[in-house]
Amino acid sequence: MNSVFNATGFPSEDYYDYIIVGGGTAGCPLTATLSENYQVLLLERGGVAFDKPNLMSQEGFLATLMDVDAYDSPAQAFTSEDGVLNARGRVLGGSSTINAGFYSRADQEFYRRSGVNWDLRVVNQSYEWVERAVVFRPDLKNWQSAIRDGLLEAGVSPYNGFSLDHLVGTKIGGSTFDSSGRRHSAADLLNYAKLSNIKVAVHANVERILLASSTAASWSKQSAIGVVYRDKMGGYHHAMVRENGEVILCAGAIGSPQLLLLSGIGPRPYLASWGIPVTHHSPYVGQFLYDNPRNGISIVPPIPLEHSLIQVVGITQSGAYLEAASNVIPFASPAQSVFIRSSPLYLTVATLMEKIAGPLSTGSLRLASTDVRVNPIVRFNYFTNPADLDRCVSGMRRIGDVLRSRSMEDFKFREWFGGEDFRFVGPALPVDQSSNAQMVEFCRRTVSTIWHYHGGCITGKVVDGDFRVIGMDALRVIDGSTFNVSPGTNPQATLMMLGRYVGQKIIRERVRRK
Repeated sequence: MNSVFNATGFPSEDYYDYIIVGGGTAGCPLTATLSENYQVLLLERGGVAFDKPNLMSQEGFLATLMDVDAYDSPAQAFTSEDGVLNARGRVLGGSSTINAGFYSRADQEFYRRSGVNWDLRVVNQSYEWVERAVVFRPDLKNWQSAIRDGLLEAGVSPYNGFSLDHLVGTKIGGSTFDSSGRRHSAADLLNYAKLSNIKVAVHANVERILLASSTAASWSKQSAIGVVYRDKMGGYHHAMVRENGEVILCAGAIGSPQLLLLSGIGPRPYLASWGIPVTHHSPYVGQFLYDNPRNGISIVPPIPLEHSLIQVVGITQSGAYLEAASNVIPFASPAQSVFIRSSPLYLTVATLMEKIAGPLSTGSLRLASTDVRVNPIVRFNYFTNPADLDRCVSGMRRIGDVLRSRSMEDFKFREWFGGEDFRFVGPALPVDQSSNAQMVEFCRRTVSTIWHYHGGCITGKVVDGDFRVIGMDALRVIDGSTFNVSPGTNPQATLMMLGRYVGQKIIRERVRRK
């Protein structure tokens, strides 16, 4: 869209009605919505996706997640103190531009637990607004079709067909990849914006929120009046809000709490230990950080498979979600060398994984540097709550049931002496899956991430039910950092809905105040 510019071209100071920090999964729909009535600046620390072919196709998913070395790589890697490699989006569209594309609405429990008084009619309208632009029905081929059938054989029923709703049983979900395999993301939702009211600055690193005292009657508190950001060349810019305007953080579960801390909003003793002037004591910033553990198995099949990302999900009663993917990966055989020209070789790896609902185990985030470009230090404390471990064991046993189904027979190798078995890449499930000790050990040993981390600015402790930072004026956080539970199987649908939903709410509030 023609309103996206490199931050180097922006003035050293300018004024807007709303300044949105983070052009990601929630920030883009929020920007588009507020632009219907107000002038909005969207600041994104990364670049745009359109000049990066890997980002725009399913086949480029793994390559994107591995391309993390460059300063402006669209996926910024970080490793938690748990030892699990993770990634965060650094591109317009945020993590919706680097993810596996699965789209499914939140479960009803999310609305009950989130601390927000939702208007479910507007929630549904907001989902529909998103879905008209970026959601498609996937075409299942061999691996995804076999997983669907295997889940049903394993008792993950009923079969719900294609649905965008969260339904117990097995279903085909939506995808943000269209029929030609091209990715769509939250950045596409900027096409809804009123172009005369929107400016998008990419390669804009917001360093801190500008705060000033606001007075009313006999009391005073801090109010956000703007932000300071730096462009790619190191130049400083000040973006300021007009009267009745707001600064809104949409920088995600890593970026939003980090930016609050760097701006002096957080636990007083902790900020003082960094020499950061305390503007507002908010003890829970960076606390209650969660990540849904992922466990699973991978196999090399004896038959060719298509490249597929998540399209089918099994939603169990026990709080485990089962999903699958298949990837065609180029590799070099030992026989190949720089002296031999040969056709490229490819390895197909099929994966069956489970993610637990929730989770209940909680971690935290703390600063590693006062440079906003440096990842904070995070710890998720996977499986410290025994209920999470029970759910993992239950989910992995169900994966064992799927592997024993008739639908999986074609993916086994025939052995010399008439037997059949899978060829695993990485750990196989324990042979004795009835052994709780062995299954627990497997869950702990093989834990990884499905990139659904959330929390750090949760509702009721850092922000209120309207996403305003508690004790502050003109400052909100609207992203997954406010969630105390991951919404259903995959969060991107709910985050895009959230941006649209809260944007409409803000507009209605301002109209009522006039």
